[in-house]
Amino acid sequence: MLVAEGRCEERAWIGTALQAIPGACESLCFCLSAGRGRQFLAGVCAASSRLYMDRSSLLQLIQEQMSSKRSSSFRRAISNGHRNLPREFLLDEPGLTFYKRLVRHVAYEILPCEVDRRWYYSQYRGCPPPLFMTILTIIQIVIFICYGAMLNKWVLQTYHPDYMKSPLVYHPGHRAHVWRFFTYMFMHAGLEQLGFNAFLQLMIGVPLEMVHGIMRIGLLYLAGVLAGSLTVSVTDMRAPVVGASGGVYALCSAHLANVVMNWAGMRCPYKLLRMILALVCMSSEVGRAVWLRFSPPLPSSGPQPSFMAHLAGAVVGISMGLIILRSYEENLHQQCAWWVMVFSYAIFVMFAIFWNIFAYDLLGVQIPPPP
Repeated sequence: MLVAEGRCEERAWIGTALQAIPGACESLCFCLSAGRGRQFLAGVCAASSRLYMDRSSLLQLIQEQMSSKRSSSFRRAISNGHRNLPREFLLDEPGLTFYKRLVRHVAYEILPCEVDRRWYYSQYRGCPPPLFMTILTIIQIVIFICYGAMLNKWVLQTYHPDYMKSPLVYHPGHRAHVWRFFTYMFMHAGLEQLGFNAFLQLMIGVPLEMVHGIMRIGLLYLAGVLAGSLTVSVTDMRAPVVGASGGVYALCSAHLANVVMNWAGMRCPYKLLRMILALVCMSSEVGRAVWLRFSPPLPSSGPQPSFMAHLAGAVVGISMGLIILRSYEENLHQQCAWWVMVFSYAIFVMFAIFWNIFAYDLLGVQIPPPP
């Protein structure tokens, strides 16, 4: 009886609080329907100690509860007492322009929660556009065309004796050239590798950048690239590295892991079939890289590029990338799990740096002569 009375009293207090801000009532009820309002209202109730307060005090309390949100536009909407969102499901909206249809498609492909999808759909203005993945892909294509024309070879370019002379390729004999740990992502072994990576960057990377922004997706991509080259320098010490597979697999594995963990909330069509197809394609690319590494079809002057960058990128995506994709409209620096991943990544980078400085000489690794 006492518990029931307490719940009735709490519901009455919440109703009074919501009535104090008519404009915020709709947004809070929508958050409740999306499963996110319980913790929010609990914080409001605890902070106010179940005491009635005037409109300004309650509004200030709500703003404090929303202070962890990443988007300033969300906080402004709460402070203004409204958060305009479409009432109908986005898939039911007829007569949309191509641009709005694209935004709606991206919302349902990337975001697992309806409240986030509606908020993104109503607020996205295309500024800034997804320039990082687009420009990066264009640069990779241009560089590949230049080397293809120069070497007169478009498939298995790594077998050409002049290919490894590029200042962009990571080679264990040039470990002192720090930029090579990043710039190898601009070089590709052949048309098949470039086509696979470019396709995934445009089909997955661009939508992710549209939703999560250039800073987060750029950080995840470059973290996968760096982890790929460092992992090769530790685990496959005689092999070079080419291709953007470290960054691509970081994006893809993070997205796939996010879809799996939010399976019920994702509304992308044919998600099971597409998940199986993506895993088959990614596994096939890894298998192709393993085959080229240990069973080269053509004679070569040295070891072929390693496949470990693929696996390192996937690990970065499942760990660090998953936290980024699950934190839409949330501050990363206020999450303990984010700092754990950053600390772990920093320790790995430091270990790899010391390994590259000392381990090659201590272990007596026979490095192929640098071109």
